[in-house]
Amino acid sequence: NERTNERTKTKSEISLKMSGPTCSLSVDRQGVATIVLTNPPVNALHPNVLKALAEHLEACHSRSDVKAVVVTGSGKNFCAGFDIAQFAAQSSEKVKESVSGASVLLTKVLEEGAKPTVAAIQGVALGGGCEVAAACNARVCTPDAKIGLPELQLGIIPGFGGTQRLPRLVGLQTGLELILTSKSVKGSKAKGLGLVDELVSGPGDLLAKAKEVALDLASGKRKRVRTLEREDRLEPKDVAKMILGIAREQTKKRAPHIRHPLLCIDAIETGIMQGGKAGLTAETKAFNEAAQLPAHKALVNIFFAMRGTKKVKGVSDGTKLAVPKRQLQTIAVIGGGLMGSGIATASLQAGMNVLLKEINQKFLDAGIQRIQKNLESRVKKGKLSEQQLREMMSRCKGVLSYSRQDFQKVDLVIEAVIEVVGLKQQIFKDLEAVCRPDCILSSNTSTIDITLIAAKMKNPERIIGAHFFSPAHVMPLLEIVRSNLTPPDVIRDLLAYGSKIRKTPVVVGNCTGFAVNRVFFPYTQAALLLADAGVDAFRIDNVIQRIFGMPIGPFRLTDLVGGDISMHVGGNFVLSFPERTYANARGLIPLLNEKKWLGEKTGRGVYRYDKGDKKRTKAVKDLEAIGPVMKESSAHAQQHLGVPHLLAVSDRDIAEMIFFPVVNEACRVLAEGIVDKAKDMDIASVMSMGFPAYRGGIVHWGDNEAGGAAHVAARLQTFAQMFPQQSGFFVPCEYLLHCAYKGVPLSEGQGFYTPPTPKL
Repeated sequence: NERTNERTKTKSEISLKMSGPTCSLSVDRQGVATIVLTNPPVNALHPNVLKALAEHLEACHSRSDVKAVVVTGSGKNFCAGFDIAQFAAQSSEKVKESVSGASVLLTKVLEEGAKPTVAAIQGVALGGGCEVAAACNARVCTPDAKIGLPELQLGIIPGFGGTQRLPRLVGLQTGLELILTSKSVKGSKAKGLGLVDELVSGPGDLLAKAKEVALDLASGKRKRVRTLEREDRLEPKDVAKMILGIAREQTKKRAPHIRHPLLCIDAIETGIMQGGKAGLTAETKAFNEAAQLPAHKALVNIFFAMRGTKKVKGVSDGTKLAVPKRQLQTIAVIGGGLMGSGIATASLQAGMNVLLKEINQKFLDAGIQRIQKNLESRVKKGKLSEQQLREMMSRCKGVLSYSRQDFQKVDLVIEAVIEVVGLKQQIFKDLEAVCRPDCILSSNTSTIDITLIAAKMKNPERIIGAHFFSPAHVMPLLEIVRSNLTPPDVIRDLLAYGSKIRKTPVVVGNCTGFAVNRVFFPYTQAALLLADAGVDAFRIDNVIQRIFGMPIGPFRLTDLVGGDISMHVGGNFVLSFPERTYANARGLIPLLNEKKWLGEKTGRGVYRYDKGDKKRTKAVKDLEAIGPVMKESSAHAQQHLGVPHLLAVSDRDIAEMIFFPVVNEACRVLAEGIVDKAKDMDIASVMSMGFPAYRGGIVHWGDNEAGGAAHVAARLQTFAQMFPQQSGFFVPCEYLLHCAYKGVPLSEGQGFYTPPTPKL
């Protein structure tokens, strides 16, 4: 009997017989079909998953033995959204086709099909995962589920109906906030917002409750709701118009350089004013437009760059290492200043034990107090409880000596004292005598050759750089500095430490400034050169911040860092790279140091600093005070250094004169193997210097928006001719010229160019 055979088959699990991403289908005796999205670990919506989902749903709607459908995810997650790897693997046209097709699919077979659908959510339901859930007729979730639409972080907008359905579930104002900020909602709060219909106590109850809701929908006991048709949570149209207008203005102010958030608001508005179906059409059009913008390609590059830093050739690329992984549980921090206390704070927050070493009780007390204040600020922001703070501080111990009793327990040491070579050398000599042989010994130096620091050690190969950026507990980047002697297992375990304290670790080579500070030394020096050539310093800052999109301009950055530190660090680069640096002995920085105008910390530098509201410091242009200093600097440069006086300079000229030398230095770093890959330099530039993420990082920008290797090289040659006495500052390096000549992207030049003296 054919019907009996079909009945028998539906009682067992049916799955597509194919490898890789898919969905499985099973039908229970009560007539509830369960479709499981299967693409471990987070069940991303690969095209094969979407295809299988459509086929299973269509089958369920046509089968007499199926009353309702539950959609869930395999393992511990519902679905993390569209498979982002497809953005890199497929053409933009293919991606558009997939997204457009999925939007129609979700409406047709999830929302409007013959059988009601319920989403059973645990773990993450983000992006396309959230949109799949929103298209179902009901949603059930666990308290720790994470639901949201983070697409704007990738330079696109929700494309599976999220711009239309989320506002209809939670209201326009809340929906706009969640979409425009890419915020996610915990399952425990989702029901109160209207995002889900039922909340269960845990994963064990999830499927049973979802099936119960599904049967209630099928029987009519619970009203079946099609989200796209809902208007009960939406504000009246005149109020909605006002809310959308405010959101549009705030978005323009907050993100003036990117268009995709505005395209998103436009799609939402169409749906509110003309209905959900019209909104879906507008969403698809806006998605396709956003996918063509430079910001999308740039932000996808950053997404993959961030996830690729931990994969280092010969270390963490599948290479088997003889030394087992260390269990890093106790860290010693040498020096309790701003940097040391920040490192200690980050380590405590990661659950580690911290040993803080100082030279006297006064400094030790101050260091402990800084750590306490760092954690208290987290309590004030609601990120920590008082009990958690006390527990963390109980794991922090202060010491004044290198006692074997304490240091034999230490798995990792990070030295964070002042930049004095002799002092650091003595510290590591002392550490080597008291620490276990397997303990990792690292320095937070930002300028000194780590092999020089190790000069007095019996085993200099033990030392490695762990360069944090200030404030260390806030800034997300960690440069791991290796020498030619550094064992791979030490790099591997320091990478693990970086991840443990929630940093993005980037492995770099040992040279002056390592990667970030070296690549960006021309940033400030180019600004100083332009100012000496007669370009207004405040205009330079405005162009770089307001027009290009850096957090602050180079002169404001100098004031923030401190004029004394700027002069010291700049001096190191002049000594290391005399042929391509700009120095003016009677320039702006030396003159400000003479006056003790060291920037924000002294109340005056290039800017004057006044106390503003809420204890904030306000930077003020005080031309009466700084004008004569700038004129003296410029006069000396033009009279004694041959710096030309520039009469007409466009905003684009300013941006290129400042950033093209930075791209040039990034090319040298790539050529020398100071970074493992171009994406490492991209993510490092974004996470340390605040290079705009929507520009994709310094190398990506050079390859794309900046015009590519040929344009960058040609402009640098033009600048070199404009500044004949400072031509070395602009002359394109071999790597850049090679890429320009061969037509190879800067990001791929390492595969085509062999440096004369590789550093790693």
